[in-house]
Amino acid sequence: MNFLVELNNQHYFNMAGEGLKYDTGKLRWDLLPIDCIEDVVKILSFGANKYGPNNWQGIEEDRYYAALMRHLSAYRQGQLIDEESGLSHLAHAMCNVVFLLWFEKHKEDEK
Repeated sequence: MNFLVELNNQHYFNMAGEGLKYDTGKLRWDLLPIDCIEDVVKILSFGANKYGPNNWQGIEEDRYYAALMRHLSAYRQGQLIDEESGLSHLAHAMCNVVFLLWFEKHKEDEK
């Protein structure tokens, strides 16, 4: 039986004496709510089927801000599911934020 214990929020070891694992400075992927990320992947798949894979990279950045705000507005007005896709407005909003972040990270690539 394995019992993991956390030391100083960073180090994990097996109480059964089977080993020691240092995770200091490593990304904590275990904190990511994968079910929410899967919803974003559903949005990406919907878009890829409709427009083609990675088509979103060729669209103006401002269009994603506008889409983000439309999905957030619909959500705030009580509409949880997008009528066209049948998927969550918040997942659409998350996807638009991912697009905006991608553009921010890759602006230097355009130069």
